[in-house]
Amino acid sequence: MASVTKLTLCLVFFFLVLSFPLTLSSPPLHLRASRNAPRFFSDFYRTTNNSKQFTASRYRYETRYFEQNLDHFSFSDLPTFRQRYLINTEHWVGPGRLGPIFFYCGNEGDIEWFAVNTGFVWEIAPRFGAMIVFPEHRYYGESMPYGSREEAYKNVTTLAHLTSEQALADYAVLITELKRNLSAQACPVVLFGGSYGGMLAAWMRLKYPHIAIGALASSAPVLQFEDIVPPETFYDIVSNDFRRESVDCFNTIKESWNVIASEGEKNDGLLHLTSTFRFCKKLETADDLSNWLSSAYSYLAMGNYPYPSDFLMPMPGNPIKEVCRRIDSCPDGTGILQCIFEGVSVYYNYTGTVDCFNLDDDPHGMTSGWDWQACTEMIMPDASSKNTSMFPAYDYNYTSDEEWCLEKFHVKPRPTWITTEFGGHGFKKVLKTFGSNIIFSNGLLDPWSGGSVLEDISDTIVALVTEKGAHHLDLRPATAEDPDWLVEQRTAEVELIKVWLEEYYEKRVATFDM
Repeated sequence: MASVTKLTLCLVFFFLVLSFPLTLSSPPLHLRASRNAPRFFSDFYRTTNNSKQFTASRYRYETRYFEQNLDHFSFSDLPTFRQRYLINTEHWVGPGRLGPIFFYCGNEGDIEWFAVNTGFVWEIAPRFGAMIVFPEHRYYGESMPYGSREEAYKNVTTLAHLTSEQALADYAVLITELKRNLSAQACPVVLFGGSYGGMLAAWMRLKYPHIAIGALASSAPVLQFEDIVPPETFYDIVSNDFRRESVDCFNTIKESWNVIASEGEKNDGLLHLTSTFRFCKKLETADDLSNWLSSAYSYLAMGNYPYPSDFLMPMPGNPIKEVCRRIDSCPDGTGILQCIFEGVSVYYNYTGTVDCFNLDDDPHGMTSGWDWQACTEMIMPDASSKNTSMFPAYDYNYTSDEEWCLEKFHVKPRPTWITTEFGGHGFKKVLKTFGSNIIFSNGLLDPWSGGSVLEDISDTIVALVTEKGAHHLDLRPATAEDPDWLVEQRTAEVELIKVWLEEYYEKRVATFDM
């Protein structure tokens, strides 16, 4: 989503490319030419995929719709909207045996994509006798207020109810009504989520402890607000991911930005850049190329999985290693731009089937829902350090973001609202005192990990951290190539969920024995 600065997303997030035409759209670009703000996987999905591609999923579910209030926090006479959710009761042992409900907190995208890419939930549900529910986040996918995306995104008035608070209330109401309809009021609910969805899962456990007994929040940057973590954190981690593979590779990328800028100022320089990087249309500015590359490096870090995947693009295992191998193995005399192209092709064209690249971000002129969220409450500062980052240096500039949001949406961001609503400052003491049953899982190769909880807060607020994990890798489907450390992380998650459920059942029995 082309937009204001934000370390986002996407959460998520995000996305799976199942087939490629001869032209390929880039991930969303930052509207301000100075830099390309990080995004969640789901933002990528929005511009490159169609939900119809997921109908051949290996996971079976029924698609249902629930009539939701547009505003849960007022009594205004507003229209309702249909919230889509996916449900599977194949392995559910039912209300008589207090079968649990595994509830994934939908991110900023089509819910079917999240369902097919969250194999962990599907794989563990049978051993727990659990129902599976994947609700869609309002204003995304098919869950559009006012009847259509065009109407929902029409102006500041129609977008006013696109907030995380309203989304969490949607989930709370859906769970309550679903349990009532199934006579399953006593069945425990366990929340799951990755990226932005992980943030929602953690926040929902804190805000609605009577609704869910626990939450697995994977790659959830709940601390990426205000000054809780340094704004350089995201790009420092991306840079470190490349540096750990090759210092020469890191330095080549760091030097390339000035080469690109200088080339763009020459006569026919943009034509040369267009040709070198095989764009379908002539570049309008050198910054467009820089943003395109910056997006690729960030997504490579998020998707730096130990095995081949097509989560974002078809990529080899340890894709950053392959990028650096190609950059470092350029023959003597090869220009730096050609080396960069060879490297970034691991991300944009690993299959070798793309003839040219298309920079168009939003060809249909549709406003992005995440742009709105990032202009209202999801204010996640980002910056790039001159000394530690391989990206061009810049400082976080709230004023610039505010101007962009006022121009685009006629709204002024509230940078302190998330910490007011959900907390963040002094989180260790607060979570230890008031929180319980939350798993914060992270892989340190994931640039979003720097904004998450990376150490245990208490016996029940647990951090499961892997040195070589990437963006919510633990939620991905299991494969034969899974390394031992990933298997161990998932095993630990299962054991903690088992403890939550056992404690719930024990308390139920104790209550009835009194």
